[in-house]
Amino acid sequence: MKRFLFVDDNLAFAENLAEIARENGDEVEVAESGARAIELVRESSFDALVTDMCMPSMNGAGLVHEIRRVDPGLPAIVVTAYTEEADLLAARREGLLAVLPKPVPIDILMFLLSASRRDGLVALVEDDSALADNLTEALRERGFSAVTAGTLAETDRLGGVQPFAAVVDLRMPGAPDGAALRLLLERLPELPVVVVSGHQDAIDRLGWPRSFAKPFDSVKLLAAVEELWR
Repeated sequence: MKRFLFVDDNLAFAENLAEIARENGDEVEVAESGARAIELVRESSFDALVTDMCMPSMNGAGLVHEIRRVDPGLPAIVVTAYTEEADLLAARREGLLAVLPKPVPIDILMFLLSASRRDGLVALVEDDSALADNLTEALRERGFSAVTAGTLAETDRLGGVQPFAAVVDLRMPGAPDGAALRLLLERLPELPVVVVSGHQDAIDRLGWPRSFAKPFDSVKLLAAVEELWR
């Protein structure tokens, strides 16, 4: 049994979702404002957060950011009928488990909630957007959230989250080999890192203990991430 927090200013909608989760044997608290959700997170622990994006006073992106100050390990799912791309970008920078549309696909939501892992945020530094998307989806299917960076500048902004591990490409555009890795470790010096690269010579020079040459076996890479989480 898990314990979830559902947040929506449409209380009837949140209660409907909550009832479905309760029928699966889970506990659910419901809040109709961001302020009340933050109070609940301060009072007790949850296994995942599900929040609407468009709410008065505090939107879903702002709520995830504020709740991460209280409970950095809480997985978060944002649901949205429509929102500005800037809002979604802000939410994704917090490292979401998923962004789901309204009406909510119930089977997907219930699967994500059942698979969600506390303290399961992975920092993914990869300039190949297709590969980053594929890895993010593969991580999500195993209950991990991901926050991504595709440039050195985006890597610099990852210091605001608290991942348990990172997957980092050694070679990023416009930067020397290992620059993103060094920058990330300056921000988070104790962070366990899995290194990937399409250049075996760069891997050999670095001598990193957890390294994968592209094209790599995704199952083995995910197993390495799983081992770090455990």
